[in-house]
Amino acid sequence: MNDLSVYSWRFWRVWQRDLIVYRRIWKVNFLVPLLEPAFYIVAFGLGFSTMIGGVDYAGLSLSYTAFIAPALVATAIMYNSFFETTYASFVRMYYQKTFDGILSTPISLEEIIIAEIVFSATKAAAATAIMLLVLAGFGYVAMPLGLLCVPLAFLGGLAFGAIGMFFTGITPTIDMFNLPIFLFITPMFLFSGTFFPIAGLPAWAQGLSLAFPLYHLVELCRLFCLGRMEVSWLLSLAYLLVFTLVFGALGLKTMRRRLVK
Repeated sequence: MNDLSVYSWRFWRVWQRDLIVYRRIWKVNFLVPLLEPAFYIVAFGLGFSTMIGGVDYAGLSLSYTAFIAPALVATAIMYNSFFETTYASFVRMYYQKTFDGILSTPISLEEIIIAEIVFSATKAAAATAIMLLVLAGFGYVAMPLGLLCVPLAFLGGLAFGAIGMFFTGITPTIDMFNLPIFLFITPMFLFSGTFFPIAGLPAWAQGLSLAFPLYHLVELCRLFCLGRMEVSWLLSLAYLLVFTLVFGALGLKTMRRRLVK
C-alpha cells in the first residue's frame, strides 16, 4: 500500500498502550536480564575456566567468560525482540483481538505494526541496560564505550522485531512458531560467534554465519564492551540497518495480507 497517510506518529499511542500493560509485570520480566548473565558467567567461569585457555579476538587474548559476556547481551536482544513480535503479538492479534479494537480508532494497521516492532526494540534496550550493569560489575564492560550497547540494542531490537513480525504474518497458528525458532533462531544462537570465533569454522559455514544478523550484533556488542572501535563495526551496523528496512517492509506486507481480507 503506497498511501503515506497510513503512517504517522500515532503509532506512539499503541506503544504507550503496550507499555502500560507491560508495567504490570515488569518486575518479573526484568529478573531474567538481571540474573541470567550472572548465572552464565558463574557457570562458564567455574565449568570452563580450567578447560579453555585464552580466546584470541581482535588482537587480544581474552578469558572465555570475557569472550562470551558481550554475546549474552546480543542474544538477549534477539530473544526479547523476536519473542515480543511473534508470540506476544500473535496473542494480541488472534486471541485478545487487541488489533481489532485499535483498528476501530483512526490508527492504521501499519501504525500498529510499527508500534509492535518499536516496542519490542524498547524491551530489548531496557534489558540490555540491566545486563550491562550486571556485566560491568564483573568487569566485562569497558566504559564509556560499552554504553553504546544500549542504542545498539534498540537497533538490534528493530531488526529482530521486524523479522519476528514477518514470521507472524505468515505463521498460521501459534504452535507453528516452533519452525522459525528451530530453523532460524537456534542456528544463529549457535553459529554467530556467540560461544566460539567463527574463524574456526569451515569456509562455507563462515559465509553462513556472516549472513546471520546475530553475528553482526554479537560483533558490535563485543567491540563496544571491549572498548575497541574498528572499521568492521561500520559494516555490521550497515548490515543491521538494511536488514531492519527489508524485513520491516516485508513484515508490514505480510501482516496486511493476513489481516485485511
